[in-house]
Amino acid sequence: MIAILSPAKAFHPESSSKINLGTDPFFLREAIKINKQMRKYSQKELIKLLKVSPALAEQSWERFQRWKKDSIQEHTNQAILSFKGEAYRGLDAHSMCEEELKFAQDHLRILSGHYGVLRPLDLIQYYRLEMGTKLAFGEFKNLYAYWGDKIANHLNRELSGERSIINLASNEYLKSVNTKKLNAKIITPIFKDFKDDQYKTVMVYAKYARGAMVRFIIKNGITESEHLKAFDLDGYYFSEEQSTEVNWVFLRG
Repeated sequence: MIAILSPAKAFHPESSSKINLGTDPFFLREAIKINKQMRKYSQKELIKLLKVSPALAEQSWERFQRWKKDSIQEHTNQAILSFKGEAYRGLDAHSMCEEELKFAQDHLRILSGHYGVLRPLDLIQYYRLEMGTKLAFGEFKNLYAYWGDKIANHLNRELSGERSIINLASNEYLKSVNTKKLNAKIITPIFKDFKDDQYKTVMVYAKYARGAMVRFIIKNGITESEHLKAFDLDGYYFSEEQSTEVNWVFLRG
């Protein structure tokens, strides 16, 4: 069983990691090719391409320019400790011990526009490149075309034991996985809060809950999807009535 999660746009300060564990991203060569393309853009062009402010475009330009082929160097951090967003607040990896991070290394994959797919302890250089960015280069019309079947094929090779994918990624990132190629059952947890007299997905809460579910998996050493139905963090509970075989609904309120 493997859980997949989206990355975040923001990052924690560099060198904030306090552990010595680190691995190379599997698709480092592919990431190098992407960065080679990104280095061609001016700061002004990055504003339009990445849809960011001038300040963020300048920061992104500097990161692309200093990006190095060798991942083992000063401007790297473990992926799970790098991203900063609601899902990663819920995950709270910085509070985990090394044994828990090692478990995460085997059971969590973070999808990435720049790196394709990352293990939690893969050392990454900070970047800003969402999977949905309209980046066309060479024969590829966008990043979805560039990654093609690579991510799905890689996940197939990595799955062991129960062949299930726990989809905690956004639709933007799930689209980078050719699900037709996956030899696994895809289970998507859906989080709903009671608001305005009905249960609905409140995105900021749902993002946090996705990360919290990853934390639940890691903390409890879960390797079988059925055990996820016991997820009860922050007041959520599994709803058999509203769930289907592959869409598992968790309610709160």
